[in-house]
Amino acid sequence: MRIIIQRVKKASVTVSEKIVSEIGQGYLILLGIEDADTQEDINWLCGKVARLRIFADEQGAMNRSIRDIDGDVIVVSQFTLHASTKKGNRPSFIKAARPDKAIPMYEDFVRNLEVELEKKVQTGIFGAMMDVALVNDGPVTIAIDSKNKE
Repeated sequence: MRIIIQRVKKASVTVSEKIVSEIGQGYLILLGIEDADTQEDINWLCGKVARLRIFADEQGAMNRSIRDIDGDVIVVSQFTLHASTKKGNRPSFIKAARPDKAIPMYEDFVRNLEVELEKKVQTGIFGAMMDVALVNDGPVTIAIDSKNKE
């Protein structure tokens, strides 16, 4: 399971010209799920997201978590995070989980993150063509892969 966390001043997701999610300060998380992912990957990543300290404290050091600042979160499914570009010029998405596995895992990730953060998490619409808008704060963008825990 791979995520891209973008620290944002604001972010939104629009589908068919309608805003479906919108937040102020917090995280825009792109979530890629592969066939090998399990509940353990979800649990580990959600804990990591909740504890990650990438917001500034009074001295300007990255020392505060999303919980510390009471920030908001949008999670967007992003199967292209598992693109393989080793051969040719057209990416292969063979490692990306199919919807029958990915949708329940995406929903579990969101629910688990809501428990960790003790608040509602916004989402995109799985499988939809989405326009994702953000103002990256910093910019700060961090990639985390649950297969690289150690």
